[in-house]
Amino acid sequence: MRAVTLDSVPATPAVTEVDTPRPEAGELLVKVAVSSVNGFDAATAAGYLQGAMEHRFPLVVGKDFAGTVEALGGGVEGFTAGQAVFGVVMKPFLGTGSLAEYVTVSAGYGVAPVPDGLSLQEAGALGVAGTAALDSLNAVAPADGETVLISGATGGVGALAVQLAAARGARVIATARPGAEADFVAGLTGTPVHLVDFTGDLPAEVRALAPEGVDAVLHLAGDGPQLASLLRPGGRLASTLGLTADAVKDSVHGGNVTVHTIMADPNSQTLTVLAEQAASGALRVPVTATYPLERAPEAFAAFGAGALGKLAVACS
Repeated sequence: MRAVTLDSVPATPAVTEVDTPRPEAGELLVKVAVSSVNGFDAATAAGYLQGAMEHRFPLVVGKDFAGTVEALGGGVEGFTAGQAVFGVVMKPFLGTGSLAEYVTVSAGYGVAPVPDGLSLQEAGALGVAGTAALDSLNAVAPADGETVLISGATGGVGALAVQLAAARGARVIATARPGAEADFVAGLTGTPVHLVDFTGDLPAEVRALAPEGVDAVLHLAGDGPQLASLLRPGGRLASTLGLTADAVKDSVHGGNVTVHTIMADPNSQTLTVLAEQAASGALRVPVTATYPLERAPEAFAAFGAGALGKLAVACS
């Protein structure tokens, strides 16, 4: 089968031929229709995960997937051949990813049915970013009317987080440069979003909108300690970038804040909630471009250049 692979790291991903995987006991073999590029995939190619996870070469990259069940391993229940499914590859090693024509995944974790009303293109770009956005927002738990600062709003996680926060009644402040980035973020939801330029005097712009400090921060990009300094006393921060309470303790003024370090958990319940919201139209998966599998390296290059939203890859 064709797949996006690495023969070593760091390296530029390439499309090559590898053996089609076979499902082991408890696994599904999924014919992948759509995958997408995530920060995790770019970090893998850059070699940043060496020492953190086992690498098996040739390493097929990719975490997100949506497609149809091709075959079931022994003991699998609750799924049928031909069923549309989506999710996140959650194996303890790197090497058998989803940017390929086929992928094997655990039937018990990281996979859920695709509901009616949700396209495979949307589902294939939802798993990683949607889970990270929802888990981050749940961690800071904004109440109706509270102010949430979302740093990194132009990326896949941030674009979904903006929508989820607005739907909860939060007052959203989001980072975006003037122009295309600001237009993209402003168009994510029918609720007004307050835009701040992270390339300018970000603290001053945020303070102008929230003089007493914001109630919560989603740290998806940018300077974590600086963002923490914009919280009100007792505020909450969720970081997908490994930020800890110790790292911000010298930046916080006027009171303690709570810091949540987020490791996204794509369990079936979370995936189902996201899929139902997307299928109903309450949540829009922000796919801004779709590449055929043979052009997946271009998608990686575009991702690295700061493309807006999600970049999907059509795998079959």
